[in-house]
Amino acid sequence: NMKLGGLGPDYETIKEKVKKLKQQKEYSRQIKEYNMKNIIVVPRLPEKAQVPSVSRRKALDYAKKIPRPKTFTTRQSDQEVKEAPAGTSLPKIPSLESLWDRHEKEKKIVAAFKALHIL
Repeated sequence: NMKLGGLGPDYETIKEKVKKLKQQKEYSRQIKEYNMKNIIVVPRLPEKAQVPSVSRRKALDYAKKIPRPKTFTTRQSDQEVKEAPAGTSLPKIPSLESLWDRHEKEKKIVAAFKALHIL
């Protein structure tokens, strides 16, 4: 006699699983009670008053006394601010002219290479 699987739930296996879970919970409860009764309370050491060390106190005092560096904010003049949105002129940077000259020279070199069919 073999019992094959059916369409409904298998109550026998469910009962076995529930019984096993109940046994596990009961065992864990007993262990917890045992541990609570047999805990040895370790006396804690009293906390030290948190007094910073002398060197740290000196360092903090020094840090409070030194002057802070000033931050520099660059402000554009009214003329530059008005010209920039129009896009007609760029602010003059000393290195901008040298970069423009370099760009022109490199354009000539590239044109020479193209003329020689190297690139």
